[in-house]
Amino acid sequence: MDAARSPGSLVCVGLGMTLGSHLGPLARSHIEQADVVFAALSDGVVELWLNRMHKDVRSLQPYYREGSSRMNTYWQMVEAMLTEIRAGKRVCGVFYGHPGVFAWVPHKAIEIARDEGYRAHMEPGVSAEDCLYADLGIDPGAYGCQHFEASQLLFYQRRIDPTAYLILWQVGVVGDQSMTRFSTNAAYRQVLVDVLAHDYPLRHEVIVYRAATLPIERPRIDRIALGALPQAKIGMAETVVLPPARPLQANPDILARLDALDRAVDLKAHPMH
Repeated sequence: MDAARSPGSLVCVGLGMTLGSHLGPLARSHIEQADVVFAALSDGVVELWLNRMHKDVRSLQPYYREGSSRMNTYWQMVEAMLTEIRAGKRVCGVFYGHPGVFAWVPHKAIEIARDEGYRAHMEPGVSAEDCLYADLGIDPGAYGCQHFEASQLLFYQRRIDPTAYLILWQVGVVGDQSMTRFSTNAAYRQVLVDVLAHDYPLRHEVIVYRAATLPIERPRIDRIALGALPQAKIGMAETVVLPPARPLQANPDILARLDALDRAVDLKAHPMH
């Protein structure tokens, strides 16, 4: 199919995390100019706000069903958007936060639309990660950050660097192999703690964080011991942050090589007479 002759198109935008505060003018323009808007947002209040911006907003939330595989749900969402694109509509997918962060549907919909010859792209938005850095006062450049989806950390052999921040996403469903649950219980979080205990003492402070989604809300910032994590109240929106547990360790071999390079550069710049 020739994209130039295909009127259908797709753009996926982010509303950011906090209602009304993070929506940029470009994302707003895409929403207003679309023929059809599909929405996967954080709560009903945000959906109502979006409905004031466009006459045809279709919520993707009804596709979620307890006991149904999330992957099946995601494919249904993708197909719903592609049906309208194939019908020649300008489609805008609106997602909370950043549309490309922990969001399988936008990536897959854009991939398929492009493969079929339609114009499709993504506009960035303010993500939970961006809010986390601001709310917790973390500079990712200070010690570095490792980000893992919590279940992936359990399912695979990953290497944790306890000298950096460790940021774990979707802890509320950690250990769910079926992809059908909306939560897992304390026993599953205990498995996560047991894995983390190889690199962190159980008394190590962790932060349970949730970004504010409404302007009247405050972010959740609870500091607890790692050993208390299984009993903590953690939902789908919570993120768990482990600050560094050890100081950075110098690498003497590499530092020696760099010193030698510095001396060689200085010698060339200032040759001895």
